[in-house]
Amino acid sequence: MKATRDQVLRYRVHAQQLDRETGSAHTDADILDLGVQDTGNEGSRWALAQRGVQFDPGEHFIAWTLRGAPTAYRRAQAAQVAAATAPYDEADAAKRVFDAAKPLKAAGIPVLEALAVVSGHMRDIVKEPTVKGEMSGRLTAVLPDPYLRYCRPCDAIHSHEQTFRLSALPAGLELDPGTSPPVLRRIPGWGGPAAERPASLDPIRACLHLFGPLTPKLVAGYIDAPVRTVTSHWPNDVEEVVVAGERRFVLAADAAALADPPASAGVRLLGSHDLFLQTRDRELLVEDADRRKQLWPVLGRPGTILQGHNIVGTWRPRTSGKKLTLATETWTNVPKRELEDQAARLAEHRGQGFAGVA
Repeated sequence: MKATRDQVLRYRVHAQQLDRETGSAHTDADILDLGVQDTGNEGSRWALAQRGVQFDPGEHFIAWTLRGAPTAYRRAQAAQVAAATAPYDEADAAKRVFDAAKPLKAAGIPVLEALAVVSGHMRDIVKEPTVKGEMSGRLTAVLPDPYLRYCRPCDAIHSHEQTFRLSALPAGLELDPGTSPPVLRRIPGWGGPAAERPASLDPIRACLHLFGPLTPKLVAGYIDAPVRTVTSHWPNDVEEVVVAGERRFVLAADAAALADPPASAGVRLLGSHDLFLQTRDRELLVEDADRRKQLWPVLGRPGTILQGHNIVGTWRPRTSGKKLTLATETWTNVPKRELEDQAARLAEHRGQGFAGVA
Protein backbone atom coordinates (compact mmCIF):
# COMPACT_ATOMS: atom_id res chain seq x y z
CA MET A 1 0.00 0.00 0.00
CA LYS A 2 1.18 3.51 -0.81
CA ALA A 3 0.01 6.75 0.78
CA THR A 4 0.61 10.37 -0.20
CA ARG A 5 1.46 13.19 2.20
CA ASP A 6 -2.09 14.52 1.86
CA GLN A 7 -3.57 11.14 2.74
CA VAL A 8 -1.37 10.81 5.81
CA LEU A 9 -2.16 14.28 7.14
CA ARG A 10 -5.89 13.95 6.41
CA TYR A 11 -5.82 10.64 8.26
CA ARG A 12 -4.09 12.21 11.28
CA VAL A 13 -6.59 15.07 11.44
CA HIS A 14 -9.39 12.49 11.47
CA ALA A 15 -7.71 10.09 13.92
CA GLN A 16 -6.99 12.95 16.31
CA GLN A 17 -10.59 14.18 15.92
CA LEU A 18 -9.63 17.66 14.74
CA ASP A 19 -12.40 17.36 12.17
CA ARG A 20 -15.12 17.45 14.80
CA GLU A 21 -17.52 20.32 14.29
CA THR A 22 -16.38 23.52 15.99
CA GLY A 23 -18.33 24.09 19.17
CA SER A 24 -19.58 20.51 19.39
CA ALA A 25 -19.68 18.87 22.83
CA HIS A 26 -18.23 15.43 23.51
CA THR A 27 -17.39 13.48 26.64
CA ASP A 28 -14.17 11.88 25.43
CA ALA A 29 -11.30 12.23 22.97
CA ASP A 30 -9.11 9.49 21.50
CA ILE A 31 -5.93 11.53 22.12
CA LEU A 32 -6.35 10.76 25.83
CA ASP A 33 -5.16 7.22 25.00
CA LEU A 34 -1.69 8.62 24.39
CA GLY A 35 -2.08 11.59 26.73
CA VAL A 36 -2.50 15.31 26.09
CA GLN A 37 0.60 17.34 26.88
CA ASP A 38 -0.10 20.15 29.32
CA THR A 39 2.60 22.56 28.15
CA GLY A 40 2.31 26.19 27.05
CA ASN A 41 -0.29 28.84 27.85
CA GLU A 42 -3.12 26.81 26.35
CA GLY A 43 -1.96 23.33 27.38
CA SER A 44 -4.22 20.31 27.58
CA ARG A 45 -7.40 22.31 28.16
CA TRP A 46 -7.31 23.99 24.76
CA ALA A 47 -6.19 20.80 23.00
CA LEU A 48 -9.20 18.98 24.43
CA ALA A 49 -11.49 21.93 23.70
CA GLN A 50 -10.46 21.73 20.05
CA ARG A 51 -11.82 18.18 20.10
CA GLY A 52 -15.05 19.27 21.82
CA VAL A 53 -14.09 18.05 25.32
CA GLN A 54 -13.94 20.18 28.45
CA PHE A 55 -11.13 19.42 30.89
CA ASP A 56 -12.72 18.36 34.16
CA PRO A 57 -10.55 17.67 37.25
CA GLY A 58 -13.13 15.10 38.30
CA GLU A 59 -12.75 13.24 34.99
CA HIS A 60 -9.12 14.01 34.09
CA PHE A 61 -5.78 14.23 35.84
CA ILE A 62 -2.29 15.46 34.94
CA ALA A 63 0.93 13.56 35.62
CA TRP A 64 4.54 13.49 34.45
CA THR A 65 4.81 10.57 32.01
CA LEU A 66 6.45 10.16 28.58
CA ARG A 67 9.54 12.37 28.19
CA GLY A 68 8.80 13.66 31.69
CA ALA A 69 6.17 15.98 30.23
CA PRO A 70 3.05 16.97 32.20
CA THR A 71 0.26 15.13 30.45
CA ALA A 72 -3.51 14.83 30.88
CA TYR A 73 -5.35 11.49 30.98
CA ARG A 74 -8.68 10.00 32.01
CA ARG A 75 -8.86 9.84 35.80
CA ALA A 76 -10.60 6.46 35.78
CA GLN A 77 -7.56 5.00 34.01
CA ALA A 78 -4.83 6.34 36.33
CA ALA A 79 -3.57 2.89 37.37
CA GLN A 80 -3.61 1.68 33.76
CA VAL A 81 -1.79 4.82 32.57
CA ALA A 82 0.94 4.20 35.16
CA ALA A 83 1.43 0.69 33.76
CA ALA A 84 1.21 1.78 30.11
CA THR A 85 3.75 4.61 30.38
CA ALA A 86 6.29 2.67 32.46
CA PRO A 87 9.59 1.76 30.73
CA TYR A 88 9.36 -1.45 28.72
CA ASP A 89 12.70 -2.78 29.98
CA GLU A 90 15.95 -1.80 31.67
CA ALA A 91 17.47 -0.32 28.47
CA ASP A 92 14.36 1.78 27.99
CA ALA A 93 14.48 2.99 31.60
CA ALA A 94 18.17 3.93 31.24
CA LYS A 95 17.46 5.99 28.12
CA ARG A 96 14.50 7.77 29.67
CA VAL A 97 16.46 9.02 32.70
CA PHE A 98 19.33 10.35 30.53
CA ASP A 99 22.50 11.10 32.52
CA ALA A 100 21.06 9.66 35.73
CA ALA A 101 21.74 6.16 34.38
CA LYS A 102 25.54 6.46 34.50
CA PRO A 103 26.07 6.87 38.28
CA LEU A 104 23.41 4.23 38.97
CA LYS A 105 25.16 1.76 36.68
CA ALA A 106 28.52 2.53 38.29
CA ALA A 107 26.98 1.72 41.67
CA GLY A 108 25.44 -1.51 40.36
CA ILE A 109 21.87 -0.24 40.73
CA PRO A 110 19.43 -1.12 37.91
CA VAL A 111 17.47 1.92 36.75
CA LEU A 112 14.13 0.14 37.16
CA GLU A 113 15.07 -0.60 40.77
CA ALA A 114 16.12 3.03 41.31
CA LEU A 115 12.80 4.33 39.96
CA ALA A 116 10.96 2.05 42.39
CA VAL A 117 13.09 3.30 45.30
CA VAL A 118 12.49 6.96 44.45
CA SER A 119 8.80 6.27 43.93
CA GLY A 120 8.51 4.73 47.39
CA HIS A 121 10.14 7.72 49.04
CA MET A 122 7.93 10.15 47.12
CA ARG A 123 4.83 8.30 48.25
CA ASP A 124 5.97 8.56 51.87
CA ILE A 125 6.73 12.29 51.58
CA VAL A 126 3.51 13.48 49.93
CA LYS A 127 0.78 13.06 52.49
CA GLU A 128 -0.60 16.54 51.78
CA PRO A 129 -0.23 18.64 48.58
CA THR A 130 3.50 19.38 48.31
CA VAL A 131 5.35 21.95 46.21
CA LYS A 132 7.99 20.41 43.95
CA GLY A 133 10.85 22.27 45.63
CA GLU A 134 9.89 21.01 49.08
CA MET A 135 9.50 17.50 47.73
CA SER A 136 12.93 17.70 46.10
CA GLY A 137 14.63 18.86 49.30
CA ARG A 138 13.06 16.13 51.41
CA LEU A 139 13.86 13.53 48.77
CA THR A 140 17.51 14.57 48.69
CA ALA A 141 17.76 13.95 52.43
CA VAL A 142 16.82 10.26 52.07
CA LEU A 143 18.51 9.27 48.80
CA PRO A 144 22.11 7.97 48.60
CA ASP A 145 24.75 9.58 46.38
CA PRO A 146 24.19 7.56 43.15
CA TYR A 147 20.69 9.05 42.95
CA LEU A 148 21.83 12.66 43.32
CA ARG A 149 23.56 15.33 41.27
CA TYR A 150 24.81 18.87 41.62
CA CYS A 151 22.46 21.28 39.84
CA ARG A 152 24.27 24.39 38.68
CA PRO A 153 21.16 26.59 38.11
CA CYS A 154 19.88 25.77 41.61
CA ASP A 155 23.35 25.66 43.20
CA ALA A 156 22.11 22.63 45.10
CA ILE A 157 22.30 18.85 45.20
CA HIS A 158 19.11 17.00 44.38
CA SER A 159 17.64 14.07 42.47
CA HIS A 160 18.11 13.85 38.71
CA GLU A 161 15.13 15.55 37.09
CA GLN A 162 13.88 12.69 34.93
CA THR A 163 14.25 10.15 37.73
CA PHE A 164 12.17 12.50 39.88
CA ARG A 165 9.47 13.01 37.27
CA LEU A 166 9.17 9.41 36.10
CA SER A 167 8.81 8.15 39.69
CA ALA A 168 5.88 10.40 40.59
CA LEU A 169 2.97 8.63 38.87
CA PRO A 170 3.99 5.12 40.06
CA ALA A 171 3.92 6.69 43.54
CA GLY A 172 0.30 7.63 42.92
CA LEU A 173 1.03 11.34 42.58
CA GLU A 174 -0.63 13.77 40.21
CA LEU A 175 0.02 17.43 39.44
CA ASP A 176 -2.35 20.07 40.74
CA PRO A 177 -3.59 21.71 37.49
CA GLY A 178 -2.35 25.22 36.82
CA THR A 179 0.22 25.34 39.63
CA SER A 180 3.62 26.95 39.07
CA PRO A 181 5.85 25.77 40.64
CA PRO A 182 4.16 22.39 40.37
CA VAL A 183 2.29 21.00 43.35
CA LEU A 184 2.11 17.22 43.76
CA ARG A 185 -0.78 15.52 45.50
CA ARG A 186 -1.97 11.98 46.02
CA ILE A 187 -4.37 10.46 43.50
CA PRO A 188 -7.55 9.56 45.42
CA GLY A 189 -8.07 5.83 45.92
CA TRP A 190 -4.62 4.92 44.61
CA GLY A 191 -3.86 1.20 44.83
CA GLY A 192 -0.72 1.14 42.69
CA PRO A 193 -0.09 0.73 38.95
CA ALA A 194 -2.10 -1.89 37.10
CA ALA A 195 -0.50 -5.33 36.85
CA GLU A 196 -0.39 -5.28 33.04
CA ARG A 197 0.12 -2.74 30.29
CA PRO A 198 -3.32 -2.38 28.63
CA ALA A 199 -3.25 -2.57 24.84
CA SER A 200 -5.65 0.37 24.47
CA LEU A 201 -3.19 2.71 26.24
CA ASP A 202 0.05 1.18 25.00
CA PRO A 203 2.12 4.13 23.66
CA ILE A 204 3.40 2.22 20.63
CA ARG A 205 -0.10 1.30 19.47
CA ALA A 206 -1.45 4.75 20.34
CA CYS A 207 1.29 6.42 18.28
CA LEU A 208 0.56 4.18 15.31
CA HIS A 209 -3.15 4.97 15.52
CA LEU A 210 -2.89 8.74 16.07
CA PHE A 211 0.25 9.50 14.03
CA GLY A 212 0.30 6.62 11.54
CA PRO A 213 1.87 5.47 9.43
CA LEU A 214 5.22 5.47 11.29
CA THR A 215 8.52 3.66 11.60
CA PRO A 216 9.88 2.20 14.87
CA LYS A 217 12.41 5.05 14.92
CA LEU A 218 9.66 7.70 14.77
CA VAL A 219 7.71 5.99 17.56
CA ALA A 220 10.87 5.69 19.65
CA GLY A 221 11.49 9.40 19.19
CA TYR A 222 8.11 10.25 20.66
CA ILE A 223 8.28 7.82 23.57
CA ASP A 224 11.98 8.54 24.20
CA ALA A 225 12.72 4.81 24.13
CA PRO A 226 15.49 2.89 22.31
CA VAL A 227 14.54 1.84 18.78
CA ARG A 228 15.50 -1.75 19.66
CA THR A 229 13.00 -1.75 22.53
CA VAL A 230 10.21 -0.38 20.35
CA THR A 231 10.98 -2.95 17.65
CA SER A 232 10.83 -5.79 20.18
CA HIS A 233 7.36 -4.64 21.28
CA TRP A 234 6.09 -3.87 17.76
CA PRO A 235 2.48 -4.99 17.20
CA ASN A 236 1.76 -7.92 14.93
CA ASP A 237 -1.44 -6.44 13.52
CA VAL A 238 0.16 -3.82 11.27
CA GLU A 239 0.23 -3.22 7.53
CA GLU A 240 3.13 -1.82 5.55
CA VAL A 241 2.66 1.59 3.94
CA VAL A 242 5.12 3.35 1.63
CA VAL A 243 5.19 7.12 2.16
CA ALA A 244 7.51 9.18 -0.08
CA GLY A 245 9.57 6.05 -0.73
CA GLU A 246 9.91 5.20 2.96
CA ARG A 247 8.63 1.92 4.43
CA ARG A 248 6.26 2.66 7.32
CA PHE A 249 3.49 0.90 9.21
CA VAL A 250 -0.09 1.52 10.31
CA LEU A 251 -2.40 -0.59 12.46
CA ALA A 252 -4.33 -2.97 10.22
CA ALA A 253 -7.60 -1.66 11.66
CA ASP A 254 -6.70 1.83 10.40
CA ALA A 255 -5.58 0.89 6.88
CA ALA A 256 -8.98 1.58 5.29
CA ALA A 257 -9.22 5.00 6.94
CA LEU A 258 -5.72 5.85 5.69
CA ALA A 259 -6.58 4.76 2.16
CA ASP A 260 -9.59 7.07 2.01
CA PRO A 261 -9.45 9.64 4.82
CA PRO A 262 -12.17 12.29 5.00
CA ALA A 263 -11.27 15.82 3.97
CA SER A 264 -11.53 18.75 6.36
CA ALA A 265 -11.51 22.40 5.29
CA GLY A 266 -11.96 24.16 8.63
CA VAL A 267 -9.49 26.43 10.41
CA ARG A 268 -8.13 25.52 13.85
CA LEU A 269 -5.80 27.32 16.22
CA LEU A 270 -3.56 24.64 17.72
CA GLY A 271 -1.57 25.24 20.87
CA SER A 272 2.21 25.12 20.68
CA HIS A 273 2.34 21.51 21.95
CA ASP A 274 -0.85 20.11 20.43
CA LEU A 275 -0.54 16.40 19.68
CA PHE A 276 -0.83 17.05 15.94
CA LEU A 277 2.54 18.83 16.14
CA GLN A 278 4.28 16.22 18.29
CA THR A 279 5.13 13.63 15.68
CA ARG A 280 8.82 13.42 14.84
CA ASP A 281 8.42 13.53 11.03
CA ARG A 282 8.28 17.31 10.94
CA GLU A 283 9.44 17.36 7.31
CA LEU A 284 6.15 15.69 6.40
CA LEU A 285 4.09 18.15 8.45
CA VAL A 286 5.83 21.23 7.05
CA GLU A 287 7.91 20.80 3.93
CA ASP A 288 9.63 24.21 4.01
CA ALA A 289 12.72 24.21 6.27
CA ASP A 290 12.50 27.90 7.19
CA ARG A 291 8.90 27.53 8.26
CA ARG A 292 9.81 24.51 10.38
CA LYS A 293 12.31 26.71 12.22
CA GLN A 294 9.51 29.19 12.93
CA LEU A 295 7.25 26.47 14.31
CA TRP A 296 9.82 24.63 16.40
CA PRO A 297 12.38 27.12 17.76
CA VAL A 298 14.54 26.09 20.69
CA LEU A 299 12.52 28.33 23.01
CA GLY A 300 9.10 29.95 22.83
CA ARG A 301 7.12 27.93 20.30
CA PRO A 302 4.19 29.77 18.70
CA GLY A 303 0.74 28.34 18.22
CA THR A 304 -0.10 26.91 14.82
CA ILE A 305 -2.85 27.70 12.33
CA LEU A 306 -4.24 24.52 10.79
CA GLN A 307 -6.42 24.80 7.70
CA GLY A 308 -7.90 21.46 6.74
CA HIS A 309 -4.88 19.14 7.08
CA ASN A 310 -2.19 21.74 6.31
CA ILE A 311 -0.29 24.01 8.67
CA VAL A 312 -0.62 27.46 7.14
CA GLY A 313 0.81 29.87 9.70
CA THR A 314 1.57 30.76 13.30
CA TRP A 315 -0.13 32.72 16.06
CA ARG A 316 0.79 34.26 19.39
CA PRO A 317 -1.51 35.78 22.02
CA ARG A 318 -1.15 39.46 22.86
CA THR A 319 -2.90 40.60 26.03
CA SER A 320 -3.77 44.16 26.95
CA GLY A 321 -5.75 44.42 30.16
CA LYS A 322 -8.52 41.86 29.83
CA LYS A 323 -8.45 41.85 26.03
CA LEU A 324 -6.80 39.33 23.73
CA THR A 325 -5.39 40.21 20.32
CA LEU A 326 -4.15 37.38 18.15
CA ALA A 327 -0.87 38.17 16.36
CA THR A 328 -0.72 35.96 13.27
CA GLU A 329 1.56 35.17 10.37
CA THR A 330 -0.08 33.27 7.54
CA TRP A 331 1.64 31.60 4.61
CA THR A 332 -1.42 31.37 2.37
CA ASN A 333 -4.90 32.85 2.11
CA VAL A 334 -6.80 31.93 5.27
CA PRO A 335 -10.51 32.86 5.49
CA LYS A 336 -10.58 35.90 7.75
CA ARG A 337 -13.97 35.10 9.25
CA GLU A 338 -12.93 31.58 10.25
CA LEU A 339 -9.69 32.85 11.77
CA GLU A 340 -11.55 35.50 13.76
CA ASP A 341 -14.13 32.96 14.93
CA GLN A 342 -11.36 30.70 16.20
CA ALA A 343 -9.58 33.61 17.88
CA ALA A 344 -12.82 34.66 19.58
CA ARG A 345 -13.27 31.10 20.88
CA LEU A 346 -9.72 31.18 22.23
CA ALA A 347 -10.36 34.49 23.99
CA GLU A 348 -13.53 33.11 25.57
CA HIS A 349 -11.62 29.97 26.61
CA ARG A 350 -9.01 32.16 28.32
CA GLY A 351 -11.67 34.28 30.02
CA GLN A 352 -10.76 37.38 27.99
CA GLY A 353 -12.49 39.75 25.65
CA PHE A 354 -11.59 39.53 21.96
CA ALA A 355 -9.82 42.56 20.46
CA GLY A 356 -9.20 41.20 16.96
CA VAL A 357 -6.58 39.54 14.76
CA ALA A 358 -3.42 41.40 13.88
